[in-house]
Amino acid sequence: MADQEQADIRLMVARLRQEHEDYDAAINAMIATGCEALRIQRMKKKKLVIKDKLSKLEDQIIPDIIA
Repeated sequence: MADQEQADIRLMVARLRQEHEDYDAAINAMIATGCEALRIQRMKKKKLVIKDKLSKLEDQIIPDIIA
């Protein structure tokens, strides 16, 4: 993998991690204020989608050695 491509992926990973943390904070605030369960569930789904994207990008950076 080219250095520039790997740097781009690392940048996307950093952005997604920040977005994941933002969703986590928002979800915790929604729970604390007694927000609707359906809205919280939707936020959790979005957070999970971000986590899946993060995992895929991290796998591109660090390939599975057991092959």
